[in-house]
Amino acid sequence: MSHVGDPNGRAPRIVAAIRTAASVRSRSVALLTTGVLALPVLLTGCGSADSGTAAGAAPQDIGAAARQNVADGGTLKWAVDAMPETLNTFQADADAASQRVAQAVLPALFTLDQRGRPQRNPDYLESAEVVQHEPKQVVLYKLNQKAVWSDGREIGAPDFVAQWRALSGKDSAYWTARNAGYERIEKIEKGANDLEVKVTFAKPYADWRSLFSPLYPKDVTGTPDAFNDGARTTLKATAGAFRLKAADRAKGTVTLERNPRWWGRPTKLDSLVLQAVPRDKRAAALADGNVDVAEIDRADADRITLAERDKGQAVTHGPAAAITPASALRSWAIAHGAEDDKAEAEHEARKESRAAIEKYAREQAGLRGFAIRKTLEPAYTQLALNGASGPLADERVRRAVARALNRQELAEAVLKPLGLPALPPGSHLALAGQDAYSDSSDALGSQDEKEARALLADAGWTAEGARQKPKQDVAKAGSKADDGAEDSEDGKRRDSGNHPDDEGTYIVGDDKPGSSGAAGTHVLAPARTAAQQQAALVRQARLFDGEPAEQARKDTGKDTKTEARPKGGAPGAYAPQGTAAPAPQGGPLGKDGKPLTLRFVLPSGPGSESLRAVGDKIAAMLKDVGINTEIVKVADDSYFKDHIASGDFDLALYSWPGTAYPATDDRPIFAKPEPASDGSLLVEQNYSRVGTDHIDQLFERAAGELDEDEARDLVRQADARIWAAAGSIPLYQRPQLVAVKPNVANAGAFGFAAPNFEDIGFKKPETAAGGSANTKK
Repeated sequence: MSHVGDPNGRAPRIVAAIRTAASVRSRSVALLTTGVLALPVLLTGCGSADSGTAAGAAPQDIGAAARQNVADGGTLKWAVDAMPETLNTFQADADAASQRVAQAVLPALFTLDQRGRPQRNPDYLESAEVVQHEPKQVVLYKLNQKAVWSDGREIGAPDFVAQWRALSGKDSAYWTARNAGYERIEKIEKGANDLEVKVTFAKPYADWRSLFSPLYPKDVTGTPDAFNDGARTTLKATAGAFRLKAADRAKGTVTLERNPRWWGRPTKLDSLVLQAVPRDKRAAALADGNVDVAEIDRADADRITLAERDKGQAVTHGPAAAITPASALRSWAIAHGAEDDKAEAEHEARKESRAAIEKYAREQAGLRGFAIRKTLEPAYTQLALNGASGPLADERVRRAVARALNRQELAEAVLKPLGLPALPPGSHLALAGQDAYSDSSDALGSQDEKEARALLADAGWTAEGARQKPKQDVAKAGSKADDGAEDSEDGKRRDSGNHPDDEGTYIVGDDKPGSSGAAGTHVLAPARTAAQQQAALVRQARLFDGEPAEQARKDTGKDTKTEARPKGGAPGAYAPQGTAAPAPQGGPLGKDGKPLTLRFVLPSGPGSESLRAVGDKIAAMLKDVGINTEIVKVADDSYFKDHIASGDFDLALYSWPGTAYPATDDRPIFAKPEPASDGSLLVEQNYSRVGTDHIDQLFERAAGELDEDEARDLVRQADARIWAAAGSIPLYQRPQLVAVKPNVANAGAFGFAAPNFEDIGFKKPETAAGGSANTKK
């Protein structure tokens, strides 16, 4: 998917007064702009999920074929967003292309399966396990005796030691972007022989499987100079199914070739070329045969489907769709009119239009026959609520925004037309199908417009508040008031302020001319009794101090309402007999005459149409509960660095990738912001700036819990607290759409799983001609 604000999908650089903690194992921000909305439903399903697929998950779609059905040889051209700035994935400017190269040419001790679970890689490890828990955790790695670097040297303990020292954070000469986990290591030793590596941890580390993947040779990590500069453009030694042949920045290509020293199954391909192709050029590159595999957006996917449908027919979509009989007649009249200047300009415009139509038609012809492989990308899109200042600093307002959203409707709008599962994520820390996944959204609650308005009213945002005069205007009229009261026309004293009456109900003076007494009052929510206040505190304590959300909600009512409400009337309203009817509940809300308006920042680029469409739907949902939104569209290249990272937004949409190691990878995303000594705010990667000490403690406990079941339970507890804090609201898992030539095997929409580079290739002619179920969809 394309990445707004950080086009290479690299770990974000923090700007202004924001600092990044040195211990963060950074995760790339996947700021989405994939075109998945507002287009005809042209894509059909790619086959049903297998019986083992969890609800809400989707299987990978890679055109699977057995090795015997894949031809030997050939070159596969694979589109990437841009040339990698560095081949060292531990540096700040490493991007998706850097990761792709590393996957193909470097050791990964553990790789992820389709469900996002780490699995031992037998090409490098015979075994890896925790052999000692007390007094310190010890992990013993037994290496594959055939594993060697491309220069012939055995992979061994010296490579582990050099990488640990480079990433431990103890030597600032190493320019590292992440080191979480490595700083917990106390020492690394050779085991009983050269094929054993023993790692001792100073502090327990549950996510030890995340370490040493990829593993670099000691020549790269052994010195700061080699680490910082030596591996940016080349890798002298590798140890994967492929090896690096050349990186040509002028051509925008990275060429990988079969590794002659590879001890595993040989690659089917002779070479793999990663070709830099911007997202808006993907369709043309596919049509021209410049790439065989390319991740695409919804608009290009629909073009491929239309190309197949229109075979042998005139192309009436694309640029041609803008030409109507009326516009064509008008254009002809201007081009042949008496005004020479206008006629010349129109002739030029008609020429450009014909060229665009012809180019589009040629591309459509070239796109025929491509397969679209799709699944759910291991990343979810969220609505971020900036809790640092403004109305959203109040948790009640954040929760009201969340309760106003119909997440199911948003997920269906994006995913249902694609035939993909459209269940909104129930977790911030795991995706459907993963072992750690558990729906904790009940800690916040589902869509409920009445509850949203009640929360807003409790925070002081009401329809009456929007109609009141601002406080400064009231102060100017103070000469007519005496201790909050004034004389009415009949000589009686009339209340001009807010106070609880004998029944505990807040009465608001009506500022309509000529109104007076009880006949001119509006009734809002009742003041809480001492018992009600105590119940609310107990409920909040349960929510944040470890009690499961389900039990807390059983004990305090099915919903998260602050108090019982009488039947009829406005939510929470009560008034003595004879009190005026409540003010209408519809319309915008405000406080002291100031409207409740949230600044919703969205990218403006051509690849972010879907993001803006989702934003429009969210704005409409918020309007239904009285929240106004000011949608601000900004340039893609400034969306992240100038707005998300710097906190210049109230609401924003961006995505986070999924992970197999939430206790490590997700901690900085939800860490409680802390003030620094110079007055800046240390937010790590928590751009919503909402966090609690309890959440931090749960992450810390999970990271050090070696019992996997206990660690997962701690992660689920942390997720429930994250939901309750309402700093970010997961909306949907992103679709992954990949266009491939139909004879390409074992490549496409991988989902969580890492590519198996040995088996990627082209189907044998007899197999491709057979038209397998995975060839064309």
